[in-house]
Amino acid sequence: MSTRIELSEYMPLLLPIIVIYLILVIIALIVWKRTTTMLGNKWFWLIIIIFVSMIGPILFLTIGRREEGR
Repeated sequence: MSTRIELSEYMPLLLPIIVIYLILVIIALIVWKRTTTMLGNKWFWLIIIIFVSMIGPILFLTIGRREEGR
């Protein structure tokens, strides 16, 4: 009885998650670059976007950027 886990078994589940993650990071980085006013330090948000996995880009896109006039 072998309990060896094959990566190919999980690829149909992992691939969409990886693609969604990459899209989120790319969008967050583009918005980060274009945004001039942010809640907090701009470089702090870059670190959050890159190193806090899936939650970092979502946090930045929801609370990190400020709309003009706020």
